[in-house]
This record gives sequence, structure tokens and C-alpha cells, in this order.
Amino acid sequence: MDLLSSKWILNLILCSLFIGVGGNSVEKKIYVHLNYTVPCVRLLNATHQIGCQSSLSGNVGVLHVLESEDNLDWVLKSGPNPPYLVILESPLFTRSIMMKLKNGSRRVAGVVVVAPNANPLEAFSPHTTCPNENSGVYSEDYDPALAHCNVTVWNPFGNGLAYEEFDFPIFSLKDDNDTHVIRQCYMEHNRAVNGSTPQYPLCAMQLYSHMSAVTNTATCMRRNDIDFSISPEMVCDPLGDYNVWASTRPINNTAKGHKMWESVVIAAARLDSRSFFFDIAPGADSGVSGFVTLLAAAHALRNATQEAPPNRTILYAFFQGETFDYIGSSRMVYDMQNNQFAVDLDNVHSVLEIGQVGLHTESKLWLHSDPVSRKNSSVLFQVRKLIENLQSAAGGLNISMDEPSVSQPLPPSSFQRFLRARPIPGVVLEDHQSAFSNRFYESMYDNAEYLNISYPPNMTPEEQLEFVTDTAKVTRLLYGFLVRSNNSWFQQLIPSDLMSHLGKPTNFYVGVTQQSSEPTLLVQHLLANLTGSTVNITQENCQNQREDENDKENKHMYYYMWVQGAAPPNSTQREGFCIRSTVRLSKALSPAFDMREYTSKDYSTWTESRWKSIKGRIFLVASHDLEVNPSPHRVKDNICKADLTHLPSCNGVVVSHILQDIWILK
Repeated sequence: MDLLSSKWILNLILCSLFIGVGGNSVEKKIYVHLNYTVPCVRLLNATHQIGCQSSLSGNVGVLHVLESEDNLDWVLKSGPNPPYLVILESPLFTRSIMMKLKNGSRRVAGVVVVAPNANPLEAFSPHTTCPNENSGVYSEDYDPALAHCNVTVWNPFGNGLAYEEFDFPIFSLKDDNDTHVIRQCYMEHNRAVNGSTPQYPLCAMQLYSHMSAVTNTATCMRRNDIDFSISPEMVCDPLGDYNVWASTRPINNTAKGHKMWESVVIAAARLDSRSFFFDIAPGADSGVSGFVTLLAAAHALRNATQEAPPNRTILYAFFQGETFDYIGSSRMVYDMQNNQFAVDLDNVHSVLEIGQVGLHTESKLWLHSDPVSRKNSSVLFQVRKLIENLQSAAGGLNISMDEPSVSQPLPPSSFQRFLRARPIPGVVLEDHQSAFSNRFYESMYDNAEYLNISYPPNMTPEEQLEFVTDTAKVTRLLYGFLVRSNNSWFQQLIPSDLMSHLGKPTNFYVGVTQQSSEPTLLVQHLLANLTGSTVNITQENCQNQREDENDKENKHMYYYMWVQGAAPPNSTQREGFCIRSTVRLSKALSPAFDMREYTSKDYSTWTESRWKSIKGRIFLVASHDLEVNPSPHRVKDNICKADLTHLPSCNGVVVSHILQDIWILK
């Protein structure tokens, strides 16, 4: 038979296979698709790349459930069917194991980490031991002795995994039906029993997470610029978002730069967090504990500051992207220095920052200040006054405040970026005297459970929202950000077009700059409702930033937002209203990208690679010799020995091999 005839026959076979059966139906017979997959993605900065990726067509490997570190030999040396796709229970997701897999990557197709239903007992932090080591104030120029965490190692549990590069995909899976199917498939087909070699068919997995960007930020941004087509193929995007800020006294936002009469105290907190997996960043202690405290404080001060305005304006600032070399705070300082913000650095009297205040061990907060700037007598005087005021305010509470007993630098904090510009008095509130008390810093376990946010059994979501926990009196805020943002209170305080942003626990990874993230939008609207006032105007005027047709000034002093409000009893129609506040958004994009200085040592250069598909699936595979010299009868005999009740049917697998045969012959 000539080649042309064989192609005709093969086409006929192919057509007959698809008569009455859609492509999706055939695929469903062959593959079990994983429903919930969260990958480790590739990030880049001025010098290198970190994270994970698959090949363009996805990585395929024979499933191997790792039962202990001793079991690694099967994957790295003795197993007869490499490459392996390794399934890890979370206690085995350690630096020791992951680095061994990385070094043996020729035999490793990928890794899947099964996320636990409860936090581990052991500490785990994939961040470094010295967060933002090279982007704070402590350097060879400022005070070499304090640089690089020489005095205090802030995150002693940090193993640095989130800053490693892996040339295979690493996914997180929930411990649910998907992982049950994976385990069952492994036990029935792949597990070696009494030293025997598993026989084909074997259970395999394919993971797709190909990343478009490579090398470093300068390289990927250059590639972005090279494509001049109508629809350019971008390969990476700068990390960034928007800062949220508001002031106790209206400040003209259109008149940028110095205000002769203005003296402001910046009350700050960070908004973002991260973990090894880009879509799981609960940030309960590392971020939420601080900014929720600041939101509650702003609300408590609303009436007092409106009735009797203090001598100095309080400027509330919520910074985005702080995890990645202080993106948000460095941008605000840069804008202040270049007359692009409503006030400048000379208007800043002092800074009070709220950091990690989860209070895990004792009801005590520590007041951290900078030993270098305190050498200036005027700075020292203002720092001492600020500390005395804070200690005095805490006198009637169940929380005490004290200073660290030894001279040490500031912990990682946004305030450091202000000190890089000029000596400013300031204090950072933390729940630790020296090293972090947070055992799960920047990990998936820094969650509601870690802050002991729990509820009596059988409570409805609405009852949980209103339940005052032992953790804090700001329970609705903690519930909204750490348990379920799609709740009745949050719904009332946002416009209707933001309803789609509400979900379960909020992801605090900063992401890229294309639009405001869920945390930014929620904090923007919560801050407006907690510090602003309701004005009786129409929706049209509210959305047009005016109180009436002749209003030309207030839009420069206030920001108006129409929120959907609550529905009256026995009604589904919400009663919206207009909130007037001083809340604004400002860029949280590193100045390096405006200046096109992609190798900058002064500003963050972090970018995120783009990708086309993130997915995973499992299926059965026949032996390599059958793939090279296929015979449908041998394939069927080999594959159909096993009971595939929970996997694709034998016919589906046979179809897949016939299609492989067709591809080989073509």
C-alpha cells in the first residue's frame, strides 16, 4: 500500500471514530481533569528569575506519591519509569526535599503539593530570613553594621523556597475528590509492592504552566518593546497595584506638592502578602492584622477628628506591593519628592506604622524605631514624644507597649523607604521584640486559623459575620478578609459592579498593574464608609463627583462613590446611597518602570511572566515500547487488565493510542 492510500485509510478511521462523538467527549474518556490547581509562577527582577514553569506542551510524568524523604531514591535513582510527577503531602514540602528534587530534575516532571485542611504544627515560611534585604534603609551607606540582618534575623524560619527557580511545574491541590482519585490511581497502578516493579498501564499526570518570560526583567521588558504588531505578544508585566490613602482633613488632590500650612502624620500599613503559590496568599498576620487595625482606628477617630480637628492632619496610607521591595511606599515617597502627590516630604511630620500585630504569645506590642536617625536630637525628641503618647494611650487597655531592650534596626517596614529620603521621626508597632513571632510568614498557613478566628459549630455565614471572636472586636473586618468577603456587610459598602470581586478568603498577592485588585477595592470602599459621611444627592451627581450642578470645588477636596446599600426587610431592591470621603488611590508601580531603569538598585524591578494555560490532568499510559511500535490489540490487552471505575474507560485509552498511531504514521 502506498503512502497516499494509507493516509486515506487513516483519515477514514479518524472520521469513523468521531462520528456521533464530539472532541470533548473523546477527551473526557481519556483524561480526568483536575478542578482546582494553583501553580507556582515565574517572577523576574533586575538580576534573575524565580519560580516554576512547564514545557510549552506541559510536563508529563508517572505519578509517584512520596511517603517519606527516604522514599526519594525511587524518584531520583532506582525507579524504572522516569520522569516522575511527585505528589507530596504538605509535611514533606520542605527545603531539603525540594532542593533534592530540583537537583535531580532530569527524573522529575513536576511536583504537586496537597494543601492540608489544618495548619501544621511545625513552622513554615518560604520567604527569606531577611525580607527586602537590599531595598530598605540599612545599607553600606546608611549603617553597614545594621545591613543584611547582621543584628537581628527577622524571619528565622524562612527557608527561601519562594525565591528559588525550578525548571518543572509545582502545583498546589486541595485535599478533595481530585486528590482522592490521584491517590487511588497511584495505589492501584504505580505503587511497588514487596519490592516488585509496577506493571503497565501506569497512572500519569500532565501539568501545564508554561511561562513566556525568561532570564530577568530587562530581558522580558525588551522583548515586550520589540513586538510592534497590532496585537503585541507581551511576555511579562510589572508587579504593582494602587495605594489607598485618606486624610482627616480634606487636602486638594489636584494641587500637587508642598502645602505651606499642612503638617501630616502618616499612619501606615501594608496591604499585600504572598506565598509559594501565587493564588494563595491569605496574609493574616503579615498584612491583614495590621491594616484591619488601622481601618478600625480610622473609624474610631472619625467623629473626634471631625468635631475637633487636631493640629496635624492624619494621613492614612495603605501600601500595595511591599513584599516585593516596597513597591507602594517607595512610589509614594518618589511622588512626594517629585511634586506628584498631594503633599511632599517636607509636610510629613512623623510616621506611625502598624505591622504584624496578631499577638500570638502575649498582649504586648513593641515600639520599634530607627537608631540611626535618632542620633539627630530633634528626631529623637519627636520619637520619644510619640512613644510616650502611645504608651499613655495604652494605659487603660489590656495591651502594654514597650521598646526593645537592645539597640537594633527597624524590622522590614514601609517606614524604611521614608528614611531613605530624609530623617523622619517614626515608630513601627509589632507583636515581636526581635525576630518575628509569625511562624508562617508569607505562607499559605498565615490564615484565619493561625489568628484563632473560629466559630461555634453549625453557625450560618451571617451568624459568623456578626459573631465577636476572642481574637478581636474588629471581627467583621477579619471575617470579611480572611473567611468570606462575599458577606452582607461588604455587599452594602461597594458598588454593584464590584460584586463579582467578592468571594471566599481574599488573595493578597499584589499581582500586575492592569487593574485594582480585590484587596485594594475593598479597602478603598471600607475606608470611605468608615471615615466618610453620607450625602443626600442623586446617583448621577455622585458618580459625576459633585454635590450639585454648581459644585466645582468639592471634587478637588473629596471623592464621591455610590454604593449599593442594603435591601429593606421583605424586599430585594437595595437602597443605594452616596458616600463623600477623602479616600483616593495613587499608583503603586515602581518608579523603575516609569524611568525604564530595569536594572535599578534603588527601586523594585519585579515582573510577573505571562502564561497561556494553567491546568492539570491524569490518565493511564502504556509502556514506551508500545508507543514506539503500537498495536491496538496489545494496547487493549495491556491497559484493560485493571478496573478503571474511577478513571477513563479502556475504550477511551485505546482511542488515544490509535490517535497516537495516526500521528506517528503521518
